[in-house]
Amino acid sequence: MNKWLRKSLVILFSIATFGLVTPPASLAEVQDKPTEGSISDSNKQNDHIQINQSIKEVEDREALSNDEILTSILLEAEEKSFIKFGNRIGNVIEDEFKQLIFPKMEEVITYYLDVEDDNLFAHIEISKPSGGTGEKIFHIYHSETGEDLLRFHVRRENRPLEGYWFNFHYHTYHDSFHSHKDLGSIYWDKNTPPNWMSFH
Repeated sequence: MNKWLRKSLVILFSIATFGLVTPPASLAEVQDKPTEGSISDSNKQNDHIQINQSIKEVEDREALSNDEILTSILLEAEEKSFIKFGNRIGNVIEDEFKQLIFPKMEEVITYYLDVEDDNLFAHIEISKPSGGTGEKIFHIYHSETGEDLLRFHVRRENRPLEGYWFNFHYHTYHDSFHSHKDLGSIYWDKNTPPNWMSFH
């Protein structure tokens, strides 16, 4: 019932009874029905709370410490490396890769992320490896611009009288990916290695 109608009834009731009888409680009580304005204000307040929570989540994610983000990146880098190798190559070179090559990859990734803008941590992704005889293990790129920052590759080398080696190296965007920065080599065999990503 509208407020003005309720008030009118209370006044009429009082006049009719000469004020000797109090109006019924149902007429006197004021119901707090939310008005459109108060609903709108309430919604605005809820939106404001939700926005603040979203901002806090983003800040928490950013505050998710660069160390935690770095740990996640390094785990993914190792995982992508073994996807690249497949089990036919991975089973043979796994130990040497973990002892000799991957620690250097960790150093490079850690170093470059340390010297770059802190904002970079929130926007980097790791690409998939290439199969066949392609060199790409993975690229670290900026997820918003799509531009590569670091490229990690492995090249097959057939050295005369020695056989096949896997040469691990990386490139950076600082010199437009021209120079090969060596991470080390792992000996394969005199026989031609299988294709990358061979799993049987």
